[in-house]
Amino acid sequence: MRRDVLALIVGWTLLALCLPLFIVLLATIFLDDWLLALKAFLPSLLISGACGGLLLRGWVRSDTPERLRDKEAFAAVALCWPAVVAIGALPYWFSDVFIGPFTTDAQFIDIIRGAINSWFESMSGFTTTGATVIDPSMSPTCMVAGGVPDCINAQPRGLLLWRSLTQWLGGMGIIMLGMLLLARILGGGMSLARAELTGPSLSRLRPRLKETALVLWATYAGLTILEMVLLFTIGEMSIFDALNHGLTTLPSGGFSTRDASISYYDSLAVESIIIVFMFLAGVNFSLLYFLTQRNWSKVFDDEEFKWYVVIIFLSMLACALVLSLNEGMSNARAVRDSLFHVISIGTSTGYAAADYGSWPVFTHILLFFLMVVGACAGSTAGGLKILRMNLSLKIAGRELERIATPKQVKNVRMNGQVIESDKLALIIGMLIVWVGLFIFSTLLLAVSMTGSDFETIVSVVAASLGNTGPALGNYGPTQTWASMSTTSLLWTSVLMWFGRLELLTALILIHPRTWRGEEKSEEKLTRRAMKAFKELFQKED
Repeated sequence: MRRDVLALIVGWTLLALCLPLFIVLLATIFLDDWLLALKAFLPSLLISGACGGLLLRGWVRSDTPERLRDKEAFAAVALCWPAVVAIGALPYWFSDVFIGPFTTDAQFIDIIRGAINSWFESMSGFTTTGATVIDPSMSPTCMVAGGVPDCINAQPRGLLLWRSLTQWLGGMGIIMLGMLLLARILGGGMSLARAELTGPSLSRLRPRLKETALVLWATYAGLTILEMVLLFTIGEMSIFDALNHGLTTLPSGGFSTRDASISYYDSLAVESIIIVFMFLAGVNFSLLYFLTQRNWSKVFDDEEFKWYVVIIFLSMLACALVLSLNEGMSNARAVRDSLFHVISIGTSTGYAAADYGSWPVFTHILLFFLMVVGACAGSTAGGLKILRMNLSLKIAGRELERIATPKQVKNVRMNGQVIESDKLALIIGMLIVWVGLFIFSTLLLAVSMTGSDFETIVSVVAASLGNTGPALGNYGPTQTWASMSTTSLLWTSVLMWFGRLELLTALILIHPRTWRGEEKSEEKLTRRAMKAFKELFQKED
């Protein structure tokens, strides 16, 4: 492993993080007060800048930009996330969102738990999971006599803005970090982009990779601004709430400024706007670009998009039918609630407009299925992605046909194109790893989450790996995850990291062979080359 390449990538990433930290610092001075802004964001900004500068100055060589390989690109993606999450956790810890070093009369053990809570909240934000531990039992802001009716909304405005911004940055971070950052610095952005977009879903929209990144970022930012305007004008949200919900919908994040999430507003207009943009967040962003170019055939002939629409429609129909028959809801209300939550869970956004935890068991099974499958590849949604599930079914069908007709050669196709065997093997490998990690995590949480039932544990694992956020059982849409043990919080944060990095990218980082000494290998190659030259000259003599 060429550690100087990792230092270059992580260093630049930490320096780039200083910009949003500085912006929120200024916003906090305006929204709250300058003392809170300096306490929460100035140390974080200085630490991020210092760490990034030290990595670039102390580890990077003059020829580092030419030394990038796929191995370093994949490892850098995985390594950047913990570094960014650690910096992003500091504002929560320093500002008393959770118990921290500046909290009055805080015990050491509580400060440590506050650091873990801050890490979890930051990881949940940057991975766009949306699970939260902001709770009256954990936040000093809400620990007042009589309690605070809305603990999240009671937090400082600047911290809520930072919380939403982490999701907006994380939503396109993995997909576009390589395209935008490495294409500029190293010229190796495609390697990093493949770390997220495993499978035949990545295509250049423009001749140059950097131009593709700018096109997709422009689409992402434009839709975000459009949603903010619609929520403020038609949805009649406050400017601050519209800003925050706009920042957390397109990344399929789900952080809200209210404990009750979207159900707080009880507005058909608000829900309708968010439904549309959650649906768009689950679509491959390349298709959204083609939509702006009026290339209708590229969009509506896409096989994965067709399956996405069919799954959403059939799931909504089944859920609405059960709610109408078993819960006595009116047809209109059943369709409204079903459509919102099917899209919210299916796209891993995680907003809640009703307490679906009290719905019939059939709907829980359906929502669990949507947590696992997710939406389209190339979108900001989590889950296994419809593309991979579709190709897995095609592989299974091909193998069944081979049993009946062994001599027949049948290729697996997607949108009329033959998929190479190495990409199919990668998809199968990812599914196997996902199942293995799911089983292991379920057993681990069964030990650490004593007293929780089967539905709770299994759904927490699925919600973490799928970056969905709200789970079922004890951690449904009306509960935070604050009551979890320290071990459970740490492991679910790791699962969020695995899920956002599409598993295999994170596994590359922890594989022992990844860190094999590069310098020793180069020395061995040099010695072998010198020996070969000597033998050659001796033969010539």
